[in-house]
This record gives sequence, structure tokens and C-alpha cells, in this order.
Amino acid sequence: MKYEVLLTDDAANDLEDIINYISTHDSPENADYVLNQLEENILNLKELPDRGSYPKELSSLGIREYREVYFKPYRIIYRVFADKVYIYLIADGRRDMRSLLEKRLLSA
Repeated sequence: MKYEVLLTDDAANDLEDIINYISTHDSPENADYVLNQLEENILNLKELPDRGSYPKELSSLGIREYREVYFKPYRIIYRVFADKVYIYLIADGRRDMRSLLEKRLLSA
């Protein structure tokens, strides 16, 4: 079964911000590389969305509705509903993820 993968507006903004930052502070070539790797990880969720692990920050609260995959240091947080995969967050894992996840996922 193939799943449809959809980015929320927040996740699309995350991706754009990451790529713009790398392009400005490193190089456009590295930004393209990171974009390709993140897109590949996202597209792989069409086939095996359950392969991701539970984010430890949410799992410690007993929340197991969300999963994550990595392209280090970036974390892609998503949730599976029926035949759709919703990407909620794409962020550098070195950030304060607990606060970011609480703000983005738990306050909604």
C-alpha cells in the first residue's frame, strides 16, 4: 500500500527556512544536498511510514501517535492517518526539541 505524504504549512516553512539558512551561511550546493536528502527521507514514507521511531520527548509523556525519521541532525516528525502521512515538523535536532514539540504539536 502506498501512502500519500503531505507537509503541513509549518513543515513546509521549516524546510524553506532550513534551506535558506544553509544557502546563506554555507553554500547553495550544500543547501541543495540537504534538500535532496530531506526530500528522499520524506518520500520514503510513502512505502514504510511505520519505520520511524517515536520521538523520545513525546514517548516519555506517553504519546505514541507521532513518529520521526532522521537526516542528521534534522528530525522529521510525522503522523499516520489511514493512508496519509502528515509531516508536522522538520527541525535541527540540536534545538530545544521538547519546547518546540510542545509548542507545535501539543498546544494545537
